[in-house]
Amino acid sequence: MKIEIDQEKCIGAGQCVLSAPDVFDQREEDGIVVLLDEVPAEERWAGARDAAAVCPSGAVTVHED
Repeated sequence: MKIEIDQEKCIGAGQCVLSAPDVFDQREEDGIVVLLDEVPAEERWAGARDAAAVCPSGAVTVHED
């Protein structure tokens, strides 16, 4: 699994961080998503998938290998 984010699409809702805090964070100044782990360990896959599913702007994409 590989994760891709589009900071231009991000609206700072923070749902990704709530779903997978070990994979995503937000910038302090504007709340835009920051990717902490582009290729997360298998135990973090479910959270990453959830983050992509609940992102209101579609800024999180999960690429399955």
